[in-house]
Amino acid sequence: MTRIRKTFQDLIRATDGVGMVEFAFSLPIVLTVLFAGLELVNYVFAHMRINQIAMTVADNAGRVRSVIDESNIYEVFAGAELVGGTLEFSKNGRIVLSSLEPNGQTGAAAGQMINWQRCYGAMAVAPKYGVQGKGRTDSTLSAGMGEAGNQITSATGTAVMFVEVTYNYKPIMFSNFMKGNTLMRYEAAFNVRERTNQTITNAQNLTVRSC
Repeated sequence: MTRIRKTFQDLIRATDGVGMVEFAFSLPIVLTVLFAGLELVNYVFAHMRINQIAMTVADNAGRVRSVIDESNIYEVFAGAELVGGTLEFSKNGRIVLSSLEPNGQTGAAAGQMINWQRCYGAMAVAPKYGVQGKGRTDSTLSAGMGEAGNQITSATGTAVMFVEVTYNYKPIMFSNFMKGNTLMRYEAAFNVRERTNQTITNAQNLTVRSC
């Protein structure tokens, strides 16, 4: 009995392998925190990229001088794909580029119109504020485009490039915990610069990226 008791006492006092046991217990927690942190960083990074896409598209479309052509639209959207980087934006996102202009009507029909509109990306998202031609003969866009209380309008003789960008974020992991929080949406608007003719042309007969 004395020998058995001594064996148990030795086992109780033994500390060999304690570190490994503690590490084994803590490893799942450490890995969970690490991967959650990486997911959060990637999520924030995606938000920044989508916001940057909206601003870049609106800005670049507004910089086209003289007259805007379908080839310019291709270039603008190609730039957006570069900004998106590894987000696979063309597959998981949608850009709606609208040319907001005064409709030239008078009286009760005066207002703004979407003179032309182009889209990019495979995501099925309808333009939020209307499609090409809306407001052309009536005042349905008299307040402009944008969220209520923050609408954008265009001055006479010019246009505003109004952009809506929507993206469905694909989590690296933890997809079950992010359900309902993966849709990202940003808007941006820039005035055109040094362009007096707002009618879009198609000199090369390119496929129109219509919505």
